[in-house]
Amino acid sequence: MDNSSESNSHKSFLNLSNEDLGLTATSGANFWLDKGFTWLTYFFATITVAILFLMSWVIYKEAKPAIEKFGIGFFWGQDWDTGNQVFGALPYIYGTLVSSAIAILFAIPIGIAIAIVTSENFLPISVRSTLAFIVELIAAIPSVIVGLWGIFVFIPVLEPLQKWLASYFNWIPLFNSVDPIGTNMLTAGIVLAIMILPTMAAISRDVLLAIPKELRSASMALGSTRWETIFRVLLPAGFSGIVSAAMLALGRALGETMAVTLVIGNSSQISASLLDPAYTIPSILANEFAEAEPGLHVGSLSYLGLILFGLTLGVNIAARLFVRWFSNKNKS
Repeated sequence: MDNSSESNSHKSFLNLSNEDLGLTATSGANFWLDKGFTWLTYFFATITVAILFLMSWVIYKEAKPAIEKFGIGFFWGQDWDTGNQVFGALPYIYGTLVSSAIAILFAIPIGIAIAIVTSENFLPISVRSTLAFIVELIAAIPSVIVGLWGIFVFIPVLEPLQKWLASYFNWIPLFNSVDPIGTNMLTAGIVLAIMILPTMAAISRDVLLAIPKELRSASMALGSTRWETIFRVLLPAGFSGIVSAAMLALGRALGETMAVTLVIGNSSQISASLLDPAYTIPSILANEFAEAEPGLHVGSLSYLGLILFGLTLGVNIAARLFVRWFSNKNKS
């Protein structure tokens, strides 16, 4: 019996050793798999950053003739004369910033409203899902189609309102225009708002859906109404995500090309009135780059592209810093 027990113990020890060896081999394979995935992630991240710097370098190289000739004065120059080789960026920077500001002012409240309606139990789940799908589907429409829709449908609808604003509110600089024709800054801003609305609404909805349900239950258990819960609990809890959604939407608005080109009027004159035609950086790049003469003309257009790149990068950096500041303020 003793010999049999010793034999069984020896077999169990051998079996245990084999299992341990198999476990060790599996752990080693998982270790190298994890390591390989980590290095692969680092590699693709490095490639992404390298492409970003390469794009910046290529644009800077093309813009160098204009940078050397005009320097920092290019930013506030207002002339764009291809015959005399005199170029300035201020009208295009102004048009880009103002049209994007109009778009984001319309898109933020409407996008948050859509996110609330499609994430809270105001409507049946089938209706909410359908509404969210339709809003997100707008993002799949090509921008040139949106621009054509703006010309043939939106401008005829909006033009009487613009004429009414110019007639009765011309004492306000924003609406002081002699004869608004529909293709102007206000139209471009509203069309841009329609284009960035899916980004604003979809991301805000995902942010609200990600908030733990316990927060809703706790707030309503303390006697808060549904609207008090939304405005005092849910929106503050998802504030950083909503700001990120707004900045992504603003980034798209800054770089939108075809839809804006078709409805903004393409005038390089700076006007305080939103009912006057204007120009944006993407619009002039689309209109002139194909026929631009090599040298200073191409360099000036590339300089505008470099400015647009800096604007979008600055907006994203500012958004990240603001979200981090707000998060630290809430923690303290």
